[in-house]
Amino acid sequence: MFVCGRNVAIELLQNPKKVKKVFLQRGFDDQTIISLLENSKLRVEYRDKKELDRLAETVHQGIMLDIEDYEYRSLDWLLEEQAHSFVVILDHLEDPHNLGAIIRTSEAAGVDAIILPKDRGVKVTPTVMKVSAGALSNMDLCLVTNLTQTIQSLKEAGYWIVGTDLEGQDYRAIDYTGKIALVIGNEGTGMSRLVRESCDFIASIPMKGKINSLNASVAAGIMIYEVVRNRK
Repeated sequence: MFVCGRNVAIELLQNPKKVKKVFLQRGFDDQTIISLLENSKLRVEYRDKKELDRLAETVHQGIMLDIEDYEYRSLDWLLEEQAHSFVVILDHLEDPHNLGAIIRTSEAAGVDAIILPKDRGVKVTPTVMKVSAGALSNMDLCLVTNLTQTIQSLKEAGYWIVGTDLEGQDYRAIDYTGKIALVIGNEGTGMSRLVRESCDFIASIPMKGKINSLNASVAAGIMIYEVVRNRK
């Protein structure tokens, strides 16, 4: 997988074991990245801007990394990790920018893992990696076949399932001190019916303005930090 951009490059090069090769534009002069490359002993190839434009097919800022494809975790792995107590479930998100932003927030907040459905939803892409600013390298993502069955397994493991929707109780009134699985719905349709029916609580973020919904990654950020705040 090819990933472009200086910020994500800095994050990845600090722990470069998954980086296979680096392409730099001739005349590249970011001393932070150059220093990281010198210490990493990675293979570096220099290309003209037009060549890099053609290879990257996106804004590359003079650098492109060839990295190993992301390795997803399994639900069994998650359930075996007894220390884990806060996971985020994404119910068929479609926008890679939302996924990247949620990964970045989750990593910063200390979320233990993110659960994604195998079908009909966004997966890890170069865009996701770039938007996450490299946070994906420090975040565990689990791919599952069926979200409702996954939720049932989480319940059996002691998790409370908190869904998010416009119609629910004030998100600040819920007790998040136990093992929590937070569900973020699809950008357009929200949570699916079966997922909603599987939730123990439905949390709603009060809307004061004329807009009646928030971007999925913004809503996720508010909810994630509310959970963190309650668990101090």
